Amino acid sequence: MPANLEQILISVWKQALLDETKTVNVCGQSFRVQRTSRSKLREVDFECEGQKLRGLEQNPNTRSNWAKLARDGRKVMQFLSEGKYIANVVDGKVRFYESEHRALT
Repeated sequence: MPANLEQILISVWKQALLDETKTVNVCGQSFRVQRTSRSKLREVDFECEGQKLRGLEQNPNTRSNWAKLARDGRKVMQFLSEGKYIANVVDGKVRFYESEHRALT
C-alpha cells in the first residue's frame, strides 16, 4: 500500500468531488471519473503502487450517517480495496476503517 495513502485519497476526493474533473491524476497516471448507472454517483477506479482502489461518492439516499452528511451538502467519498470499504474522506479529512486499514499496511 502506498506510504502516503492518506494524501492520495484526499487528492482523489478533491479532484473528483470538489474540482469536478473528468479524470483524476494520481501516482503519475490518469484515471477516468465515471458515473454509476443507477444513482449517477461519481466513481473512479485507480491504481497506485500495485494496489487497485475505488473512490465512490456517497449516496445521500441511504440511511447511514455518511449519507446524512452528504444530504447536508458535505462532500463524502468512500474508498474500497478488493470490494471492502477501507476509508472515507469528508471535507478533506480521512477516516480509516481500522480493521481494513491494518490489513493493507
